[in-house]
Amino acid sequence: MNTQFKKGALEMCVLSQLVGGDKYGYELTEKISGEMSIASGTLYPILRRLKAEDYVTTYLQESESGPARKYYQLTDKGRQYQTEIRSEWEEFIRAVNQLLTEV
Repeated sequence: MNTQFKKGALEMCVLSQLVGGDKYGYELTEKISGEMSIASGTLYPILRRLKAEDYVTTYLQESESGPARKYYQLTDKGRQYQTEIRSEWEEFIRAVNQLLTEV
């Protein structure tokens, strides 16, 4: 898959995964990499930026199989942002699909 396509969509994919509930970094990586190929450290800079912009918060939760895990949780601001960028994405893909079918 074209890396430029992925680059623009990964933030939206992360936010959309968090709409369904809190997740830890590795869990997000596994879920997203199940659909598209991404490098192992790709999501962590996105998660740091989303936290810095107050779209997500974090908390630690003890794990039965190792050290505590850092979970990511959407804030109200993050939910609103996810809704906005998803709407923009849908408008974008409609426009691209229209141009592709006009050939």
